[in-house]
Amino acid sequence: MTSTLPDARPAVAALNPLEDYLTACKQACDREIVRLYGPGERGSNGLYQLILDYPLRGGKALRPALSIATCLGLGGHLEAILPTAATLELYHNAFLIHDDIEDESWWRRGKPTLHIDHGVPVAVNVGDAMLSLSLQPLLDNVERVGLGPALRILRAVAAMTRKTVDGQALELDWVHSNTWRLDDADYLEMVELKTSWYSFITPLQAGAVAAGATPDRMAPLESLGRHLGAAFQITDDLLNLRADPQEYGKEIGGDLWEGKRTLMLLHTLRHAEPGDQQRAVQILSRRRPSPDAEFDLTELLDRLTAGGQLSVSGRTEIEARLRRHHHSEVKSLNDIRWLYELMHRVGSLNHARDVAVRQARQAAAVLAGLDWFPRSRHRDMLAALVDYVHGRAR
Repeated sequence: MTSTLPDARPAVAALNPLEDYLTACKQACDREIVRLYGPGERGSNGLYQLILDYPLRGGKALRPALSIATCLGLGGHLEAILPTAATLELYHNAFLIHDDIEDESWWRRGKPTLHIDHGVPVAVNVGDAMLSLSLQPLLDNVERVGLGPALRILRAVAAMTRKTVDGQALELDWVHSNTWRLDDADYLEMVELKTSWYSFITPLQAGAVAAGATPDRMAPLESLGRHLGAAFQITDDLLNLRADPQEYGKEIGGDLWEGKRTLMLLHTLRHAEPGDQQRAVQILSRRRPSPDAEFDLTELLDRLTAGGQLSVSGRTEIEARLRRHHHSEVKSLNDIRWLYELMHRVGSLNHARDVAVRQARQAAAVLAGLDWFPRSRHRDMLAALVDYVHGRAR
């Protein structure tokens, strides 16, 4: 069995050892995903092509890299963890498809979201298929790592799934009930459930189990993943406001358009002047414009009015009826700009950076205390990832 990770193919020059390691893991994981879930002998069924869409668009493949680094770093073999690593990545992309629908997002990894390209019913089915098909490789782990470790990995993934949907339900409940009186602890609880378990804790623990680690090793890995996940998510929320669109790969400002309860937005609502608080909540309660409704309809109304097929008064009446139909105002770009300026003015961006840095330092301290994790390029990758998250947060 192969115990080492192949070097990344030199498609592009690596920026640093961490980038090189992540690229190698991404390439190995992509090949495994194609092997497990590609069309293959299934024929030309479009479902399997769409299953590969999000995973092969790019991304850092952090979850596979974490599981691979932990497994190899503790003396395991690549074949022992690769199907699980690919499965975790498929879970991640299934969650993204469903998240994009729930959030009405338009952009993912530099391309239109799946539901924008193919419609909501198709996107929902693709996400459901990815979650369903993820079960078989976990069962096949019995032949790769033995019955006991395979069951431990399966239980870990089952627990991860439950925690993730609990976290998503918590966030959706805040939105449904228009809840804004939340503090840092509320946010960190939601992030631990929704992000840390499936993005960091479970990949670390699954890699350790595949390498033969005993159950007593799981608690410190959980702590490492919890702090690293919080630092990563807060930093990602910050980047959502100010990153370069080409580098970020997602919609800039999307969290404000969607009214997401981010650490800095909650801080803003706790510390802004009462009048600003009231205005912010009013803005956040508005719908975001729909790319396949309001924008297309506005273009159609413009064209009909310009061609003389629709009178100005007729257009005004149509727009008034549409507003009554939607029963709510729509956010504007000026609204989003005002929210961003308010967050900056009350110090919320600096507060979020401080919390992210603190979480990254706690993750570094946990990793430094893992004296049973030998020094190697694999452990170095974990340390470099902590440093990377720390650096992004500053």
